[in-house]
Amino acid sequence: MTTDGSGDLGHARTVTTIVAFHAHPDDEALLTGGTLARAAADGHRVVLVVATIGMRGADPARRAELEASAKVLGVDRVVHLGYAGSGHGAILYPDPPGWVRFVRASTDEAAARLVAILRAEKASVLLSYDRNGGYGHRDHVKVHEVGKRAAELAGDVRLLEATIPRDVVGRLVWIVRLARIPFRYDVDALLGAYSARSEITHTFDVRRFARQKQAAIAAHSSQVKGNGRLAPLMRVVTRLPAPLFGLVFNREWYVDATPRGSRS
Repeated sequence: MTTDGSGDLGHARTVTTIVAFHAHPDDEALLTGGTLARAAADGHRVVLVVATIGMRGADPARRAELEASAKVLGVDRVVHLGYAGSGHGAILYPDPPGWVRFVRASTDEAAARLVAILRAEKASVLLSYDRNGGYGHRDHVKVHEVGKRAAELAGDVRLLEATIPRDVVGRLVWIVRLARIPFRYDVDALLGAYSARSEITHTFDVRRFARQKQAAIAAHSSQVKGNGRLAPLMRVVTRLPAPLFGLVFNREWYVDATPRGSRS
């Protein structure tokens, strides 16, 4: 699976196992849905790992939504790394009985769990998050830290960190405001999050997989119909005509953060 003039994902004409590491169910569809669908269509094995499935531990409903999204995208295997969600906001709640909130987990311990999956799958590529954790959610920042450490420990994996160029974020914010979609984010903070255009190393054209990406987002019905901060935007996005969705969400971006000495 090649990028648009900026390298490749895996090795051309060779079946590669790609492990996509995400914080929560729905992140896989929003940030990397097109990439995963395109990788699967190109014949690669795709493994989806999520750090958390709910604030109380393992939420069966959200797990079912995740499995539905993964099926749409062509994912071969879904793994829960074994942590509870940490929430987003000023309050970090106590750990639920029998679980550790992801942000409180030992980075080395969580990385070791991820490395075990990478080695069992003989993975060549690990997808994670940029150093800002995208928009800064504490679990997303933790994914960056754990993904980086896992790549260092594995020693033979390419690390690509999912992100969005800040200029694209600015345009999306402008569209959201123009359309008067409720938007409960600090815009100034958002415009300083994600990655500068100069940091982007890989840009994937995923327009052909727009229907799959949109359907994968819609599979997370509890989030689309809920009252979370992203819910109003997700409702609009899932109702867009597929050609328009593909026009707006036709690219996905990554920063190559492969540790020195690792395979590239």
